[in-house]
Amino acid sequence: MQRAQIQQAERWVIKIGSSLLTDNGRGLDVAAIGAWASQIAVLRKRNIEVVLVSSGSVAEGMTRLGWQQRPSSVHELQAAAAIGQMGLVQAYEEAFGRFDLHAAQILVDHDDLSNRERYLNARATLKTLLSLGVIPIVNENDTVVTDEIRFGDNDTLAALVANLVEADVLVLLTDQDGLFSADPRHNKDAVLIDNVSADDTTLDAMVSGAGSLGRGGMVTKLRAARLAARSGTQTVIAGGAIENIIGKLAGGESLGTLLLADQQPQAARKRWLAGQLQRRGELVLDDGAVKVLKQSGRSLLPVGIQAVKGRFTRGDLVSCTDSSGNEIARGLANYNSQEAQKILRQPSDQIENLLGYKNEDEMIHRDNLVLVR
Repeated sequence: MQRAQIQQAERWVIKIGSSLLTDNGRGLDVAAIGAWASQIAVLRKRNIEVVLVSSGSVAEGMTRLGWQQRPSSVHELQAAAAIGQMGLVQAYEEAFGRFDLHAAQILVDHDDLSNRERYLNARATLKTLLSLGVIPIVNENDTVVTDEIRFGDNDTLAALVANLVEADVLVLLTDQDGLFSADPRHNKDAVLIDNVSADDTTLDAMVSGAGSLGRGGMVTKLRAARLAARSGTQTVIAGGAIENIIGKLAGGESLGTLLLADQQPQAARKRWLAGQLQRRGELVLDDGAVKVLKQSGRSLLPVGIQAVKGRFTRGDLVSCTDSSGNEIARGLANYNSQEAQKILRQPSDQIENLLGYKNEDEMIHRDNLVLVR
């Protein structure tokens, strides 16, 4: 039953690690990239949306520069990433082009996903690309980040992207077959874990720094699975070298380790909206808008707003109240308080005339809105 959830998944985030992408120190493994592109193309034929989080830019840059050893200087790492990103994107573009698929490069850092305004912008862009059938290729913007580039960062990034696009499943492809009860390289009795709750505390000892598994990146993968589980995303850790691994997972085969989320995606996201953010402003709604939100679960349009209180920016959490001051809902605003003042009580087709531009038709999209009971 647990594996059936993967079969039914309609939106995937797939992360491919550096160890799989590099060709024994000779840059990118173009053949392997082609194989994964072929498998993802099959998913697209089934109308499954895919976001790809890919490592490999530093390794490719080192090859292009003729460097034999990974540098310790942050600026040299960033230079290698900048150069290698060119080859990485070119390789994916050519691979997906063979299947008449378009790919798009998305470079982000953690601030992009923690700042609410940029979060909404990134979310809107990624969802637009997915609706167009494009494969977004996401990587950390290594050339501008101020923290040292560390192994495993893309595991966390993949989990944050899964939350961003409300993915059904996060697949972390690695050079190991999954999560084992002990390090299989040193313990012949180690057993591959088939499925377990991502929050199971017994997993911590299995991936602790005391064993080689920690150095193999399982610590960051477990952490990523737990981050993804907060938004209801199931995570699979599996061997990327397994033939047709993506297709087999999509077919429900018991490969790798399935780390289960305890919440369904929408319920978990609503809980996150309800409890994690500080409210910055207030929108007073008319009776019609209150009824629509309560009974229909639709988005909040500017036409239903009577008044705007407080100062807030795009992406801030705001309260939605009735004329008596009772909180009805809360959500992430698509327009700041000054813009909201200009478009309140107006139909959505007038937004561009009033502001000179239009971000969205809605003041708050239903995906970013939760009712307060």
